[in-house]
Amino acid sequence: MPSEPPILVIATRNAHKTQEIREILGARYRVLDVNDFLGLPTVEETGTTFLENATLKAVAISRQVTGLVLSDDSGLEVDSLGGAPGVWSSSYGGEEGNHPKNNARLMTEMAGMTGRSARFRCTMVLAENGEVLADFSGTVEGRILDEPYGAGGFGYDPLFAPEGYDQTFAELGAEVKNALSHRGRALAKVIAWLDARR
Repeated sequence: MPSEPPILVIATRNAHKTQEIREILGARYRVLDVNDFLGLPTVEETGTTFLENATLKAVAISRQVTGLVLSDDSGLEVDSLGGAPGVWSSSYGGEEGNHPKNNARLMTEMAGMTGRSARFRCTMVLAENGEVLADFSGTVEGRILDEPYGAGGFGYDPLFAPEGYDQTFAELGAEVKNALSHRGRALAKVIAWLDARR
């Protein structure tokens, strides 16, 4: 009988994020998230960097569950906006997790701008028993389009065309996005670290 894959708990309630991580990891881990447990706290993201926020989430949740916990804090950095929305990407439009409002504000802020270079940045932290084991990061460069295209993905995906592509992440599909994305690149480092540890 093949052994059960080890459990990896993602310190998020964002089902889209969990699904992306699950797709990238495949069958090597049984991926759960905060929604799979009763009574886990909502961790306030009070940090001013992706690393600070990812660390807060990983440490807090790893004190509540058994085994490895992986957190992810990520966002969009637009050069012509001085790196905004950055760590405030998910609430940029004034309401946490409201993707249409976030995208609308970004389009308003960038109206008429010619400099449209941007990147998605992802920082991941692995923790166990309240202790940080390691942190990892990944980025993908690209540009912000004038209007949204595509129905796939989530967040700013309809506005972001990765370097070398004319289509947005929302148009390219999950397989292409996961191969190129900031989250995919950070997760590749996580996998290498975990594989070396086993």
